[in-house]
Amino acid sequence: MSTPADYYDLSRVRPEVLSVLDKINELGATFAKRAVGIDLQASFPVENYKDLAALGYLTLTVPTEFGGHGFSLGEYAMVGAEIGKYCGATALTFNMHNSSMMWSRFMYELPHLTDADRAAFAPLRERQFRRAVKEQGIYSQPISEAGQNWTSKPAQTNCRKVEGGWVINGFKKFASLAGYCDYYSIVCTELIDGVEPRHEDTMIFVVPKEAKGLTVQGTWDPLGMRGTNSRDLVLKDVFVSEDDLMMPRGLFIKTLPHWPHMMATLSPTYMGVAQGAYDFTVAYLRGEVEGQPAADRRMFGTKRIAVGKMYARLAAMRALWWQVFTEAQGMPSKAQVLRMYAAQYNVMEGVQEIAAMAIRTCGGQSMLKSMPLERMYRDSRCGALMLPYTSEIMEDYLSVLTLYDVEDLDKAPGDADGARSSLWRGTAGALKGLR
Repeated sequence: MSTPADYYDLSRVRPEVLSVLDKINELGATFAKRAVGIDLQASFPVENYKDLAALGYLTLTVPTEFGGHGFSLGEYAMVGAEIGKYCGATALTFNMHNSSMMWSRFMYELPHLTDADRAAFAPLRERQFRRAVKEQGIYSQPISEAGQNWTSKPAQTNCRKVEGGWVINGFKKFASLAGYCDYYSIVCTELIDGVEPRHEDTMIFVVPKEAKGLTVQGTWDPLGMRGTNSRDLVLKDVFVSEDDLMMPRGLFIKTLPHWPHMMATLSPTYMGVAQGAYDFTVAYLRGEVEGQPAADRRMFGTKRIAVGKMYARLAAMRALWWQVFTEAQGMPSKAQVLRMYAAQYNVMEGVQEIAAMAIRTCGGQSMLKSMPLERMYRDSRCGALMLPYTSEIMEDYLSVLTLYDVEDLDKAPGDADGARSSLWRGTAGALKGLR
């Protein structure tokens, strides 16, 4: 497998980050071996999480003052991609956990929050960080709901104010880590008598796994990313208090539009899968795949050319992707957002192209389930489907933002009830009712 030195400018990477990247690559062989059973059985990567927790890597984006590593979004993305080389399901669920930490970290730092906002936010995020650092608590972030993009319409899962807190009722689809996490970050819409559900009334709570009324249902037998255990989560009259808020009332929607890069954090996993597919191809043609005959296949010109094309595609993907995550910040410029949308699109489409080319180049044996490339090929197909930044949505966003000025976005033809409402809209906000 490649090392980080093969594709990053190490002079721009902090020693603390390099140390983590090196450690992940040391664990890589173990993760890769476990990935076989995880995929076949659609079982959660429990042992991988134990290894990551023992190294303190579940707190990469937690601020240093709370005992975390304080990694930037770009530094975190590099680690996620390294994990993805060896086990896509581990990397994808690792992101779900870390995203909860990121929201408490980066949203708090946005400049347009008032002193009152931060005063209310501070004890809530301290509670989440303490759980992650001292308890090694694992978080799930189930947002998706069947039938709609969660940024297009208010969440169907709802909460209603009662004495001492709220009661949550609803349903979450594709709840990764379901049954294996300690806490669920639940996004829901507060129901107010006489008011239609609105994005402005979005709330986010932290619900413990043992909460009364919370159940995990259904089976999990997908094409790829089989180890994520993304079953259905049902909430029936789940009581939560003020202490269970992840963010104060109103802050989720006040902050989310201004950190659009936060919705692109699925891409590190697929950047890693693409690298893994390329690495396997090189090793296979060199006769260096463990457990396989040492057959040198480099004499075939067609295979050499194919690997060259794979590298060219991969290098271009990574260059844009790394720039995007390195420059990621709150209140980004239009140029930064366009690059981010382009990087998201290129990674999610490119990983499929690279995995397909790897299968074609390595030949029939690579399709056997005893080979990791067969799993990578299936995993690669999942990224382009993942909301809120699917490939189709990225095509639309890129076309609209390049052809229209920000103030004219509402004039661009499109589906009024579709995903367009999650489009970045500059300092005016990004969701309907907030611009």
